[in-house]
Amino acid sequence: MKLILVTALAITPLLAMDKDSAKRLDESAAVFTEVMATPDKGIPQELIENAHCIVIVPGLKTAAFIFGGKYGKGYLSCRNKSGAGWSAPGTVRIEGGSVGFQIGASSTDLIMLVMSGRGMDKLLESKFTLGAEGSVAAGPVGRTATAQTDVQMRADILSWSRSQGLFAGLALEGATLREDMSDNADLYGRKLGNRQIVTKGVKVPQAADRLIALLNKFSAKERTN
Repeated sequence: MKLILVTALAITPLLAMDKDSAKRLDESAAVFTEVMATPDKGIPQELIENAHCIVIVPGLKTAAFIFGGKYGKGYLSCRNKSGAGWSAPGTVRIEGGSVGFQIGASSTDLIMLVMSGRGMDKLLESKFTLGAEGSVAAGPVGRTATAQTDVQMRADILSWSRSQGLFAGLALEGATLREDMSDNADLYGRKLGNRQIVTKGVKVPQAADRLIALLNKFSAKERTN
């Protein structure tokens, strides 16, 4: 009980740092643009082309004093049924606690690629624990995916982080992803679950046009260069 209380206290001030949906969508687009602009140090192109879904969390906050807490909001998008484009985005919250002697605070950009249908199905549930309900591994960095290990090849989800200019694979086992119905309501004018947004052809809101256009640009069937 004390651990839950202390972890909650670590996360509570991070909630006050939350930003509005439109600004966070722009930040998500900026993160993806910057990562893909440096292919030698970014996500391998073939992984983007073969991913079922993507999750982008700009500015994941981590605060720690003996007990740590992580909190962030971002967006998921999945391939349309045709595979030629990406769905309207759904809002996700990522939360996780850690125990250890650690002092400090940081902000990290997070990107996850869902590489399997099983991973996609779990991702679109109202709550999803990484590692427990779908395997997750640190993603390889570089122009191609030839550096992938057997663990990465079998993983449902690959993840990366960017902090202070450094982009690297990141293992996120134990973190929890939840859909955010309130933020979805702000974005779409009505409460929608992420599965409904992704699978029912919900129209992309204007605030998300830039992000979805970028995802389409870097998908195999939509690339123009």
